[in-house]
Amino acid sequence: MASKTDSVSKDYTVIGTRPVRHDGVDKVTGHALYGADFSLAGQLYGKVLRSPYAHAKILSIDLSNVLKHPETKAIVTFEDFADSPRPARAYAQGAPVTENILARDKVFYKGHPVVAIAATSPHVAEQLLGLIDVEYEVLPAVFSPQDAISPEAPVLHDHWANESMPEGTEGMGANVAAHEIYQQGNVEKGFESSAHVVEREFNTKSVHQGYIEPQNATAYWTPEGRLTLWCSSQGHFSVRDNTAEILGIPISDVKVVPMEIGGGFGGKIPPYLEPLVAVLSKKSGLPVKMYMDRTEVIQATGPTSGSHVKVKIGVSSNGNIEAATASFIFESGAYPGAPLSGAAAAVFAPYAIDNVRIDGFDVVDNKPKTQAYRAPGAPIVAFAVESVLDDVASDLNMDPMDLRILNSAHEGQRRADGVINLRIGAEETMTAVKNHPHYSSPLGEASRGKKRGRGVGMGFCRNNTGMACAIANVLPDGKVSLIEGSVDIGGSRTAIAQQFAEVLGIDVGEVHPYVGDTDAVGYTSVTGGSGVAFKSGWAAYTAAMDVKTQMIERAALLWDCSIDQVDYENGRVFHISDPELSLSFKEVAGNMPETGGPIVGSANMNPGGSGGSYSANIIDVEVDMETGKIDILRVTAFQDAGTAIHPDYVEGQMQGGTVQGIGWALNEEYFMGSDGAILNTSLLDYRMPTSLDLPMIDPVIVEVPNPGHPFGVRGVGEANLSAPLAAVSNAAFRATGIRILDLPMSPDSVHSAIDKTS
Repeated sequence: MASKTDSVSKDYTVIGTRPVRHDGVDKVTGHALYGADFSLAGQLYGKVLRSPYAHAKILSIDLSNVLKHPETKAIVTFEDFADSPRPARAYAQGAPVTENILARDKVFYKGHPVVAIAATSPHVAEQLLGLIDVEYEVLPAVFSPQDAISPEAPVLHDHWANESMPEGTEGMGANVAAHEIYQQGNVEKGFESSAHVVEREFNTKSVHQGYIEPQNATAYWTPEGRLTLWCSSQGHFSVRDNTAEILGIPISDVKVVPMEIGGGFGGKIPPYLEPLVAVLSKKSGLPVKMYMDRTEVIQATGPTSGSHVKVKIGVSSNGNIEAATASFIFESGAYPGAPLSGAAAAVFAPYAIDNVRIDGFDVVDNKPKTQAYRAPGAPIVAFAVESVLDDVASDLNMDPMDLRILNSAHEGQRRADGVINLRIGAEETMTAVKNHPHYSSPLGEASRGKKRGRGVGMGFCRNNTGMACAIANVLPDGKVSLIEGSVDIGGSRTAIAQQFAEVLGIDVGEVHPYVGDTDAVGYTSVTGGSGVAFKSGWAAYTAAMDVKTQMIERAALLWDCSIDQVDYENGRVFHISDPELSLSFKEVAGNMPETGGPIVGSANMNPGGSGGSYSANIIDVEVDMETGKIDILRVTAFQDAGTAIHPDYVEGQMQGGTVQGIGWALNEEYFMGSDGAILNTSLLDYRMPTSLDLPMIDPVIVEVPNPGHPFGVRGVGEANLSAPLAAVSNAAFRATGIRILDLPMSPDSVHSAIDKTS
């Protein structure tokens, strides 16, 4: 049963309620249109020829045979794209990498796209790929971040020889793309004054986001020269801008229509197929549709980074953290862009530490280019730090939550990445864990040959914001059409509509929210960074305030009085001096023709102050000491939502993120062959948890309002993934007395660790 700390939402009428989501009926009845559901008359189908090698030069591409075939309608290679510079070491994270759409003269991972073709059916297109002859020179490859930094490692990007190595990478090889350093205080003195120091090294594997819907795109390039794209992405404006850049055409010549999206978790931000279908459509003169199969998704779209992490923490005799260092090597796959800054923001964020140094290294290797995955970088470093803190608590014979509460971060303190904390909920979240019945309840007797343990872990996400737009059209019957620009992944249309309705004191069912295409609403940044309820919710708030002002003006016209004699409250305008004069929202809307015409509220903004969010888990496990299998017995998830706009959706985010974190901790990884082939490219072999693997996850919403938002909103989409990795690891440690330093903790790895200590 979900629970909640003292709620701030009780002061609101719409915020904090749980209305039925506006898109719910369409989705449960199958009427909602996802990208693969969309088709145009006369459309062609595209397929991609992918590299069979992890690292190779492309010596030649012979298209002569396929061009002779009557079913070949269009072909695209890298030469069809605008001339673009090769990705530099100083790569701007989030910028499009044209060479990842189609290889230029080298392939960097097995599955790297080389050629795309369009035909009358997907089956014919796939057959035609066999007529394309590509000659390769196979090169040595490297598949882990530790191996990639070696000076002896095969060099991926030869042109980097003309660029200087990042500062502080002496002794490392040419595959290091970036080195970020964050420091405050004096760590040497901090460790010298510490009574107890713990240092550990950890490794994690490549993990995919695991969204249920593969990438897809449909394009029609009209004879007039305008391109329209239909796709399922996390940001249709980003798709528009990146596609235009890759193709070398004006942004104004591209329109992107967002379809419903079946999950993304950061993995559906960059374009993959959109530039391909665009060129194929232009060349053929017909609409072209493409969609990936699951193998292509896992082979060629971004997982999160595999990593090697070192953490060192020194504490006083009573548990005060005196100094802490973290060094992490993140693989970025074929091209730079690992989430170093997100990891640096999160690594020590729950704690007040005066003396800190953080080193982050971005390293390329022969795997698919990494992409964002729910709190990018944060789960990896939280796993390491929270594991070390648990060891510190054990060594000091101290309650693990007491240690965390003693060192909790507070308002006004500086994070190691330079941010000064505003009002934050770190201590409140920790206290909620300590006071929860789960924390002190008996573990129960383990089954024969098994041992039980309980673990805790803290998580954090810095949360992002961005540009956002909302347009509210008041309809004559008093309802409102609310157009916003954020793709809806987790029910955000309803959460945005709730914030709009709260301002105006109307029923949220009277608001009809829509996600507008790139021509219908102003630029809105991607659905990511836990920013939608914050930025688009604030845009809806501002648009509602605009409507409210116009409602007051219209009432003043009707009553022939000055606007300072009119006020608005609880969905009604009223005359301040003559309270008997009062009109409902619907009544004012009905008088729009007589008072000046349509009422349209709008907001265009780029708000700051998104504020970080803290999370935590209590997880009970049972470890089979013979097989190494870990079973999850009980899970309680905590998170500071600031203000929970729609508690159902907040709880759903908490539960979903926790499930993904448990999968990351126990099962999920890329199994790599010696040739760079990913061996588990189906969801039968890539093992994600299902409802059969887990108990009900009990969510506990903590509400510490964010002072940077009109309604106190904090993002809730990501911090929940940061805590489970360490909580599961700590639970296994408490059960077995064995600290497992590598993820995933699969049965064979746990069994091997048990064997080594027996």
